[in-house]
Amino acid sequence: MSTSSSFTPSRRTVLKGVGAGAALAMTGGFAGRAFAADPIKVAAVYTVPVEQQWVSRIHKAANAAKERGDIEYVFSENTANTDYERVLREYCEAGHKLILGEVFGVEDAARAVATDYPDVAFLAGSSFKPDAEKLPNFATFDNYIQDASYLTGLIAGAMTKSKNIGMVGGYPIPEVNRLMNAFIAGVKESAPDTKFQVAFIGSWFDPPKAKETAFAQIDAGADLLYAERFGVSDAAKERKVLAVGNVIDTQKDYPDTVVASALWHFEPTLDHAIAQVKAGAFKAEDYGVYSFMKNGGCSLAPLGSFDGKVPAEVMAKVAEKEKAIKDGSLTIEIDDKEPKSS
Repeated sequence: MSTSSSFTPSRRTVLKGVGAGAALAMTGGFAGRAFAADPIKVAAVYTVPVEQQWVSRIHKAANAAKERGDIEYVFSENTANTDYERVLREYCEAGHKLILGEVFGVEDAARAVATDYPDVAFLAGSSFKPDAEKLPNFATFDNYIQDASYLTGLIAGAMTKSKNIGMVGGYPIPEVNRLMNAFIAGVKESAPDTKFQVAFIGSWFDPPKAKETAFAQIDAGADLLYAERFGVSDAAKERKVLAVGNVIDTQKDYPDTVVASALWHFEPTLDHAIAQVKAGAFKAEDYGVYSFMKNGGCSLAPLGSFDGKVPAEVMAKVAEKEKAIKDGSLTIEIDDKEPKSS
């Protein structure tokens, strides 16, 4: 998710509850250890603020697990890439048994830490796959929410009048590309002649830059924006055009602007990891499937104030496609290629 961080290192740690932590029954080998029913100690290292869309979903799921007593949870945000490895090692040394984070810009360092702490489970946001043979305690995930993104595209294609859509992303990496491409595929089903303006701002959290990029796309004829980054919906609101949200639901904040959003739910991903750690069965596997709609990992947000404003026939098609995705009869393509303007 992140290839760089423009933030100076600052650390905020939240810890609640005392408890005995993750008691181990030493039976040899990581997968052979059985955890007690006590909450396990979980730590997360984030390169951006927890308010940022992508990270906020991990943070939300972790807090939910903490509230129900499954885990103790601490985190560091705004961690610079150059500081990431040190923070990881501190959490491992402190006895945390499950480490979360986005390691897109620090992949080698994160895997090196995991190598040095084979008894700690690592669940890392990554564009790469796990290597069960070399690193059995390092699992990867990403926000594979192409199903919901496709559905928002169906709606967007019906709502654009100029047939010109602007798309503003952070970086052209697989997790961004696949969502944009799924959105484009949905738009083309509803409005095949639509043109797309695609731009990447080179940052994961620069709302002013995203806003200015969106303004330029509106000036070039876009009447609907794909808001992969914060700042895009602000531009749409100011210029009175529509926007489609990504990962989080901002409809209540932009009731006259955000017509639809693709939501990411990290809970299935995290809950599987917690269960595996507690069972002593955590292993290097690809957790991406837990973001699929059929596994509860993504959804189409309620239309809110746009309920009834999207053509009924389009919403009927959306409902039909959603049902097919959930029952497995329709598979949305995972297209990681960088999307281009057309």
